[in-house]
Amino acid sequence: MAHAVAALAVELTDMAAADHQSAVRANSDDPAEQLAWRRLTAQHGDRLSEIMDEYGWPTKELVGEEAARAAWLIAQHADRQLEIQRRALKLMQQAVSAGSASPRELAFLHDRTLVNEGRKQIYGTQIAGVKDGAPVPWPCEEPERMDELRAEVGIEPFDEYVAKFAMA
Repeated sequence: MAHAVAALAVELTDMAAADHQSAVRANSDDPAEQLAWRRLTAQHGDRLSEIMDEYGWPTKELVGEEAARAAWLIAQHADRQLEIQRRALKLMQQAVSAGSASPRELAFLHDRTLVNEGRKQIYGTQIAGVKDGAPVPWPCEEPERMDELRAEVGIEPFDEYVAKFAMA
């Protein structure tokens, strides 16, 4: 079992590394590059689904912090696999309740899933686009409470967060 879990941790971190390398293709002008990104994230989503079948949510106790974060990233990018995202969200909520996963990462996945469902996000983590050089979030449930809700899960205030994306 220990060997299988160690191999799983390596597999998850390798998938996250491939995701990082390929992420520039997501918004490429070249349809072939966009397709390569979609194929990669779909393969990763399928594999994460198998992992969740076998192990539940890959927590930091099970696979280590780096691999647990990698699992979250894979779920985050499974945008065209809403059932996998929803399942990851549910399992991750249970893991956060048990103290085995990051509330911050859960907030990002929750917002991402809501946006993918065509619903309003809660924490303002998902950016719809840029207007006049400033990032604009997808609509939020309670925009006036967004920074308070963000603080509860360890996310910096919205203005600080979007400053990272602002045009230099």
